[in-house]
This record gives sequence, C-alpha cells and structure tokens, in this order.
Amino acid sequence: MSDFISRSGHFVKQREDYSAFIPAPLPPQPPVSLDEEMSQILSDADRALGRLDGVCSILPSPDFFVAMYVRYEAVLSSQIEGTQSTLEDVVDYEADHSDSPKDVEEVINYIKAMNHGLRRLRDDEFPLSLRLITEIHEKLLAGTRGSQRNPGEFRRSQNWIGSAGCTLSTATYVPPPVPEMTSALGDLEKFLHTTEGLPALVHCALAHAQFKTIHPFLDGNGRVGRLLITFLLCQRHILEHPLLYLSHYFKLHRAEYYDRLMAVRLTGDWESWVKFFLRGVKTVANDAVQTARNIIALRESSRQTVGNELGNMAGALPLIDYLFDCPSVTTNQSKDRLGISFAQANKVLHHFEELGLVKETTGQKRNRRFRFEPYLKLFRSPDAPRSDTISDTTQADA
Repeated sequence: MSDFISRSGHFVKQREDYSAFIPAPLPPQPPVSLDEEMSQILSDADRALGRLDGVCSILPSPDFFVAMYVRYEAVLSSQIEGTQSTLEDVVDYEADHSDSPKDVEEVINYIKAMNHGLRRLRDDEFPLSLRLITEIHEKLLAGTRGSQRNPGEFRRSQNWIGSAGCTLSTATYVPPPVPEMTSALGDLEKFLHTTEGLPALVHCALAHAQFKTIHPFLDGNGRVGRLLITFLLCQRHILEHPLLYLSHYFKLHRAEYYDRLMAVRLTGDWESWVKFFLRGVKTVANDAVQTARNIIALRESSRQTVGNELGNMAGALPLIDYLFDCPSVTTNQSKDRLGISFAQANKVLHHFEELGLVKETTGQKRNRRFRFEPYLKLFRSPDAPRSDTISDTTQADA
C-alpha cells in the first residue's frame, strides 16, 4: 500500500510500521467527470435547493424554522458521534435547564458553533478559513467529553480511525502525519476560496471529503466536516437560510458514506462520492421542502383551532407563534413572553393541552413544562439513537 498512488493522494509507510495517507491538493487531476449521470443528478440537486430556498420565503417566520432546523441538525450530527440526546431533550433544556441528559450539552455546543460560524460569515464578512474552523471547533468541544482534546487547535500528534481498542497498525484509516497535515490544510484553505470552474455542490462535496481525509483534530472532525457543508453553501449564497443538513442522510446511509470516502482514498474514485453526496442533497432538500409546507399547514390549522375553540382569549393566538419559536415552555416563560398574568398563562396552556396542541411532560403540579408536540413531530427522526452508532471520533496517539 505504501507505493500506491491515486488521483486523491498516496499512502506512505512510516517508521513505526503503519501507512498514513497523504492527500493530493484539490481539485482532483484529472478533473471530476461530469458525465451524463452526474449532470442529471447535479441538475436534480440544484432544482431541489432552489425549491427549498423558495419555500422558505413564504414561511410566516423563517427564523423560527431555521432555528428549529439547526436544533434538528445538532441532534442528528451529535448522535452520529454517539450522544443519546434527542430533540425533546434539547428543547426541554432550553426551557428550564433541568432534567436533561449530560450529553445534551454537546448538542447545545453544536448549535452555538453553528450560529457562531454563520454570524461570522454574515455579519463580520469573515471568510471561511482555517482560523474560523478552529473557532468553531473550540466552541464545539468546550466543557464536553472532548474538552481535554485540544479544543480550537489542530492536532500535534498522529490520530487514526478504527474500532475501539485498535492501534495505528490495525486502524481502518490513518490520516496524514502532522507536517503533511499542515500542508494539506493550507491547500484546503486555498480550495475553499476557489469558486471558479466547479459547480457549487461539487465544490462542497470535494471540500467535505478532503476535510474528513485530513482529519486535523483529535476529536470532532465529523461534526466540523458536516458544518463545513452548510457554511460553504451560505458563503456562496446557494442558500439564503441554513436549511440543508446532510447528517440524517449520512446516518441512514452510514455504511455507504464511509465506503465512498474510503474509495476516494484507495482508488481515487471521486465520481462515486460526488454522486452519493448530490443524491443526499436532493433527498434532504426535498424533505425540508415538505417539512416547510407542513409547518405552514400546522400554523394555519392551529390558529384556526384556537380561534374556533377559544375565540379572543387573551394570549391564545400569540402563544401559537411563541411555541413555534420555543417548542418547550413553562407557565412562567409564557407569562413573561405574552405579557399576561400567571393565572391566565396557566389557563391558556391548560386549554391548549385539552386541544392536543401541547403535552405536559413533568407530571408535576408545579414547575410544569409543556411541549408543542405537533411541531416536534414534524422534525422527529424516524430512527432512534443506538448504542452501536458508528463514531467519527478518532483514537488518540497511544
């Protein structure tokens, strides 16, 4: 393997008797072949993205939809890494910061990292760069189980990917050693700013795969790599709102995802990887469009139900909009947000519970919490977290 060279790079035998992969700079040479199949898949993905961007413009409150999708992505991306927290855990934690699994903080960190990156790209006109990537990484790992693995710093030792307990010599994949990693990161940063000659989605596909191949951190590479896709799409104004997240697709097709990435390294098969990526974009974008339409329908039906059943009851219709922003609320929060008395807020929530709009989740008589179940159902992942979920975290140098 040490002598093998593909268009994506080559393996180099190390003195410690293992082979590490040294990636070639992007774009691939020869270039990715835009054959008839690739062109059709690309066209389908572009159209799906266009529909997604369009449907977002007719949402009553696009920011609420975006915030919910960021939460949803944070949960799914973190579950790939082995966390067990659910969307319900996250919104409950945001409601009162109690009774939540410990690893919910990893999901909250993902949300903070996502929002930080988007804010930097939008408000500060800060370029997508290695500096921004390390900022994102620092926020992602702060105060979590990865906080001892150099948050915000590129690795200074060799890492590897494989099953629990494996070593460098038995690893499934060994990324480039530190000197070659540093060089590869410099090449990747240049490629991130190269927007000529490649369709935007192909550019995103190549960048994500290259980042995963370089594996520049001791922990969190998978999550940062998935965030990179969203940042690229927003920086290039392919999407005006960050609504495309591939974690669910990668999770459902995890075996093919890893196989396609490894095939790039072993045989230089960029084309199969890009086609897989584009199919994911199309699938996820179409799903998001349907979710957006379901949100519009839910808002209208909820308002109609409340109007028919509760009339002009103080706080009733405003509570509908509040629940789309905060799908898990307490009576005190509702009182403060809606500007009504505690007794009135409690009364409205009681009626909403009778109408099936919210569900009380604590079972207590005091400090009660209510979830907007019909809304959460639209985002609920069909596959629950599993204890044997494949992890993207890497093993530390022994």
